[in-house]
Amino acid sequence: MRTSWNENRAVLRGTAAAEPVPSHTSHGTRFFVFPLSVPRLSGAEDRLNVVVPQPLLAGLPPLPGRTVEVTGEVRTFNNRTGPGSRLVITLLARSLAETEEPPCNQLSLSGVLCKPPVLRRTPLGREICDLMLAVNRRYGRADYLPCIAWGALAQRCAGLAVGDGVELEGRLQSRVYQKLVDGVPQDRTAFEVSVTTLVPAALQTVTG
Repeated sequence: MRTSWNENRAVLRGTAAAEPVPSHTSHGTRFFVFPLSVPRLSGAEDRLNVVVPQPLLAGLPPLPGRTVEVTGEVRTFNNRTGPGSRLVITLLARSLAETEEPPCNQLSLSGVLCKPPVLRRTPLGREICDLMLAVNRRYGRADYLPCIAWGALAQRCAGLAVGDGVELEGRLQSRVYQKLVDGVPQDRTAFEVSVTTLVPAALQTVTG
């Protein structure tokens, strides 16, 4: 039986939509961030923020307009610089290279549910379940990832409980919505994991 819930693997292939700009410095390494546009089968696209350490940029040509493949891990933090806290979700790059392969948006995660699942219906009547997944990092930290499941999978997810461990596959997506601020509508972007498959720990095979 799995005893740690820390699988966090992502592969994105899409078009770099802007030049990397400075993000932060950690342990003497400078990090940069750039938006990556990844098309969906529907024709829409997800615009996802990629954080990349400076050494991975060395030797690469200017990125805007180029198709690149990024592998890495999904990272989250609460941005408290503005009013209220806001969950920021990025992809921390472990590798970055030009590619001619088709678009890709794949996540493999394992973690523990840290909030009760919420089953609801869209205005068109489709069932959807909201989940919050905690994925452990090393050194005692964790990333908290909002996830959504649809249809029959949403119904099954609604039966899970806080503390349940799960393994899932899906895609990282962006969603634009409007929020009223002092009576004025403002466009905001939310990021979440759209779940395609999910296996609770209780259904996993015990070996050993």
